[in-house]
Amino acid sequence: MENIQKENKMGIMPVNKLLISMSVPMMLSMLVQALYNVVDSIFVSRISENALTAVSLAFPAQNMLIAVSAGTCVGMNALLSKSLGEKNYKKANRIAENGIFVMFVSYIVFLILGIFFTRIFYEVQTDIPEIVNGGIVYTMICLTCSFGVFMQFVFEKMMQATGKTFYTMFTQGIGAIINIILDPILIFGLCGFPRLGVAGAAWATVIGQISAGVLAFILNKKLNHEVTITLKGVMQPDKNLIKDIYMIAVPSIIMQSIGSVMTFCLNKILIVMTETAVAVFGVYFKLQSFIFMPVFGLNNGMVPIISYNYGARNKERMIKTIKLSVTYAVSIMFVGLLIMQAIPDRLLMMFEASENMLAIGIPALRIISTAFIFAGYCIVIGSVFQALGKAWFSMFVSLARQLFVLIPVAWLLAQSGNVSLVWWCYPIAEIVSVIMSTIFFVKIYRNLISKL
Repeated sequence: MENIQKENKMGIMPVNKLLISMSVPMMLSMLVQALYNVVDSIFVSRISENALTAVSLAFPAQNMLIAVSAGTCVGMNALLSKSLGEKNYKKANRIAENGIFVMFVSYIVFLILGIFFTRIFYEVQTDIPEIVNGGIVYTMICLTCSFGVFMQFVFEKMMQATGKTFYTMFTQGIGAIINIILDPILIFGLCGFPRLGVAGAAWATVIGQISAGVLAFILNKKLNHEVTITLKGVMQPDKNLIKDIYMIAVPSIIMQSIGSVMTFCLNKILIVMTETAVAVFGVYFKLQSFIFMPVFGLNNGMVPIISYNYGARNKERMIKTIKLSVTYAVSIMFVGLLIMQAIPDRLLMMFEASENMLAIGIPALRIISTAFIFAGYCIVIGSVFQALGKAWFSMFVSLARQLFVLIPVAWLLAQSGNVSLVWWCYPIAEIVSVIMSTIFFVKIYRNLISKL
């Protein structure tokens, strides 16, 4: 412990080496996460296009779940890393314990939502029986058994806060592999199991999440000696620390939840034109996760470095981390752009795409991907705001991009009756996001970073 208190590697290791060592394991594990998201939909598409649409319509509910769990952990992680940078280990422990408490309360909320509101959620979107019935079963299982998601997020974030991102690669990898193995078995009834269809995809997902959550807890308990958690501490919440967590977390939760609102609204716009467009939109989200997930992994490695060095008042290391992160993120997104432009038809055929789905999907992938490079820059800058405790800036950018630009533009373009025009809402909204992100970053640099 004495050696730990001298200096954490986030304060002394060369920045590029540190960023890569912390980010690459997260990027790899998130690529595996993206893989099982895609595999999930590939198997479901073998059932029918309506089954694929049902799972696609579940995205806003699943995204809301991720928004609350990930957003809460952003608040916990920023405070945890800052406290470790300040060598305040007692406070770091209490932050971790209160983080676990609020995640448990969050799960109870989603349990209630899953039981009582899933049917309403689907019936508001469509009246096609196969889509409604399949979607209700899928979403109810995912929400009522979501405690695995909350466990996984909170314990993985604790390891990330102390620089142990390598271990999170195992937790996410195990969860993803279990999901991928169980998908065909439970969906199609292999190896003596009953054929569960869409419900099988949901059970494969939650079993993988629970497995990852349990492993994350075990690794955190055995290997993360910089943070000590007690059951007594978890059961004695501190309202001031919870308030501090949510001061950072709420903007992040709102920012990520906006994605659920945006997806719900865009699905409503698309389904009026054709159900196939909704399936295409769902497939796009699965495919783009291969590009975005590594950038999110990069962010997960970047945020604790910036928070730690902010607490340690080391401006030079902060600036270098930001520059490198932007460079890497934009490079990753450029590769994604090239892939989407070159082989959109092959990507769609993985999901048993019909001629109609190809006709809608090929221009969709090519048009939306033109926004990728802008998105890489905005994602990193938005995470910088969160790492410095200024998550409200991220929220404002996200609100403007997804609700005040993307949805109105999509609705206006939909009035043409040409579904291909609707996809242009993405690059238009991303340009607005770049402008706002840059303005806010300049403001933060002048008022905060430059004065360190």
